[in-house]
Amino acid sequence: MPQLVETSEGLALVEGELSMRGDFTRMLSRVNPNKVHQELLVKAAKIKGTPTEELLAVDATAGLGEDSLLLAAAGFRVIMFERDETIAALLEDALARAAADPRLAGLVARMELRKEDSIAALNSAKLAPDVVLLDPMFPTRTKSASVKKKFQLIHGLEAPCEDEEALLAAAEAAGPRKIVIKRPPKGPHLAGRKPAYSLTGKAVRYDCLVYARP
Repeated sequence: MPQLVETSEGLALVEGELSMRGDFTRMLSRVNPNKVHQELLVKAAKIKGTPTEELLAVDATAGLGEDSLLLAAAGFRVIMFERDETIAALLEDALARAAADPRLAGLVARMELRKEDSIAALNSAKLAPDVVLLDPMFPTRTKSASVKKKFQLIHGLEAPCEDEEALLAAAEAAGPRKIVIKRPPKGPHLAGRKPAYSLTGKAVRYDCLVYARP
């Protein structure tokens, strides 16, 4: 059974020889102001005619917060939801370490972690996000041993999404202008919903649902 262990490098999830921790420093090259707007996620989340600095994004399935960091680096204000206590603890520790790092402090200042279930929160809270990001865990195939190890530990804590309809309905209930859904390039649409458009890269596809606010 994986256990949280305090190490010299921060809080880690450890099981046998496997170890994982949140670490935003490995994202430094990607959050560079000259590069981050070329990220496929950032392109998918942008709303035409509105500066990113004016947009609120909700990451309903935050995990270790790497997607949220990309959005924050692009100017979004981000509210992250993570229901699993262990994963939330890893993310909270990563945020605290990043806040003490001058290279990342300004970015994580735009990120807020809420340790609760996003389905309940999106259905009840008056968040009024501009964008909702959904990344329901999906059984992935990868040739990378390091990624396999990472997902092996996470899968032990949080299973792939079992109620896609409820997740999507909660995101829609929040009244966003756009829902961005992270999928494998050849994976099925979430809850069978056809997007308005998709942006596809080598390792990931972003399906975008677009809504008109009253």
